[in-house]
Amino acid sequence: MKYIDSDNLDQLPGKRLAAGDKFSFHCHPDIGCFNLCCRNLNLFLYPFDVVRLKNQLNLTSDQFLDKYVDIVLRDSNFFPEVLLAMSDNKERTCPFLSDSGCKVYPDRPDTCRTFPVEQGALYDAGSDTTRPIHFFRPPDFCEGQHENKLWTTESWSRDQEAVIYNEMTLRWSELKRLFQKSPWGREGPEGPKAKMAFMAIYNIDRFRDFLLNSTFLKRYKVKSAILKKIRSDDVALMKFGFQWVKFYVWELKTKYFRLR
Repeated sequence: MKYIDSDNLDQLPGKRLAAGDKFSFHCHPDIGCFNLCCRNLNLFLYPFDVVRLKNQLNLTSDQFLDKYVDIVLRDSNFFPEVLLAMSDNKERTCPFLSDSGCKVYPDRPDTCRTFPVEQGALYDAGSDTTRPIHFFRPPDFCEGQHENKLWTTESWSRDQEAVIYNEMTLRWSELKRLFQKSPWGREGPEGPKAKMAFMAIYNIDRFRDFLLNSTFLKRYKVKSAILKKIRSDDVALMKFGFQWVKFYVWELKTKYFRLR
C-alpha cells in the first residue's frame, strides 16, 4: 500500500476509471496468457485476505504467516507490509497456482479478484473521509484486455465477489494511513507496542487468545454483543482489532469498549 500526493494522480500508470466508465476484459482457460499473471508478484496481503486464506487452508494465523508470508518493513514506513511469498522455483509462481488454475480461488486475495483493475484510496483531509479510486492496468502480455466483454468497476466487483474485499481493504487503508508518521517513540517500529499492533491486525488467533485469556476483559468493558461475536467470528475480531489499535496506539475513542 503506497501513498502519493493527490496532485500526482494523473502521473500514475494505467487508465483512471470514473464511476460508469467501461473497460474490456475477459479471462478464461482458453486464452493464451492464462495464469501468466500468477508469477513473480509483489502481492500485498491485507488483513481480510489473511483471514480468508488461513481459514480456507484450515491453518492458524501463526501457521499461515510462517508458511506463506514475507513481512517487510520498508525505509520511512512505520508499519510492516505483508506480502505473499512466491514459490521457490524458476518462475517464482504463486504458491496457490496449479496447472488448472488457482487452488484457493473462492478465497483469493483482493488484488487477484480486482485485477486488472487496481483500487486505491483517496483521502480528503478537509472532510476526513476516504473514497476508492480505480485504475485499469493490465500488463502488456494480458490478452484478456482485448476481449469484447465490457465492465464497469461496479459490475466487475460484483462479478468477482470483491465488494466485501474492497470494503475491508478500504477500511484497512484508513487505519494504515495513520502510520505515515511514527507513533512508536523510542521503541521504534520493532518494539513491544508495534508487535502488539501487528498481532491485533494480522495474527487474529493469537489476538483472540490475548483478549479472552489475559486480564484484558478485567481492564476493559466490551459490549456484550461484540464480545459474543469476537469469540468465534474472525471478521468481527479483525474489525475489533482495528479499533483496538486506534485506541492502543493513538488513544482514539471507540464505541467497541471502554476502561472499567
